[in-house]
Amino acid sequence: MLQRNLLRKQVYQEKRKQSLIIYLLLIAVNLYLLWSLIFDDNGIFKYLNLKEKHLELTNEISLLEEENKQLKAEINRIQEDPFYMEKLAREQLNLSRPDELVFIFQE
Repeated sequence: MLQRNLLRKQVYQEKRKQSLIIYLLLIAVNLYLLWSLIFDDNGIFKYLNLKEKHLELTNEISLLEEENKQLKAEINRIQEDPFYMEKLAREQLNLSRPDELVFIFQE
């Protein structure tokens, strides 16, 4: 009977060792997966940085599209409105008609 109890005890210890090894392996695998999920090249931190950069670039694209619309409207106005073109020439290039005098004030 004593030998039988010793045999049971040995079997129990072997099963316990096996389950401990399996648990340790599962913990190691889970730690590796968690590390990869957070700090790897495709991890959460990289994702958050890329998401922030995407938002910044989207905002920049919106601003550039708005500026592009304004510049196209300016081009159309210059091409279609001769008075506006004359106004720009007078203001930016200090041009005048032959019978006019231009006064330039320095700030």
